Amino acid sequence: MEPAREGRALLSTGLTTGWTRSGDPRGRPAVLLLHSWAASRREFGRLQPLLPRSVYAVAVDLRGHGDADRAAGGYDLPSLAADVVAVLDALDLPRAVLVGASSGGYVAQQVAVAAADRVAGLVLAGAPRDLSGPRPPFAETVDRLTDPVPPAVVRVLTAGLTDLAVVPPEFVDLMVAEGCRLPAAVWRSSLAGFVASRPPTDGGTITAPTLVVSGDADTALGAEQARALVAAVPGARWVRYAGTGHLVLWEQPERLAADVTAFLASLG
Repeated sequence: MEPAREGRALLSTGLTTGWTRSGDPRGRPAVLLLHSWAASRREFGRLQPLLPRSVYAVAVDLRGHGDADRAAGGYDLPSLAADVVAVLDALDLPRAVLVGASSGGYVAQQVAVAAADRVAGLVLAGAPRDLSGPRPPFAETVDRLTDPVPPAVVRVLTAGLTDLAVVPPEFVDLMVAEGCRLPAAVWRSSLAGFVASRPPTDGGTITAPTLVVSGDADTALGAEQARALVAAVPGARWVRYAGTGHLVLWEQPERLAADVTAFLASLG
């Protein structure tokens, strides 16, 4: 397979961001990869090489993360969804299958509700249905973050989401480094944006074909969130990974790549 290519895009929402693409650019539907909170597009660095060359996949940095501009605002779901649609425009992609990891799947749901004509399908890996309501227990730690964000704190926060012992150490180190690139203000603003936003499936119906993937050892969200998400999306299919935590992308990239490939084939 030819090596992945990287670039930058200026979006109509005023944001400049980074992208990494793999596979044949003629492949349709294209796949747009949306990373989790406090990560970056490099979160998909182990998954993209596992996809067939015929699959055109583009990983993109969401607002404030990775190589995207550190915007002062716009971390609510509607604004993040507008950024994603602007990415599709900038890359000349009329429609795409959105693959969202964790909160990236929350953003993907908002795009599917607000711009249904741009979404050919959804793969929601470890994604929540509803992040509104009480703040998560780690929010106080995020409130106390100062710049530069300490790697030890990022590692502890990450360890609370998934079993780092089953993830290659070099990948964990990369993701910790990506988390440290975020200013403390972005950590807080992005978390606050998710908590304050209305859950997408409360505001509309997702009509795109949808695959929900969850780990049955997810202690961050629990099975209730995945079950509620499946119930909220008509026709959604639910695949559970045994012995897997919240960040299924980190723990099971091979299996997730196979499920994404099969899902694309099911779309015909």
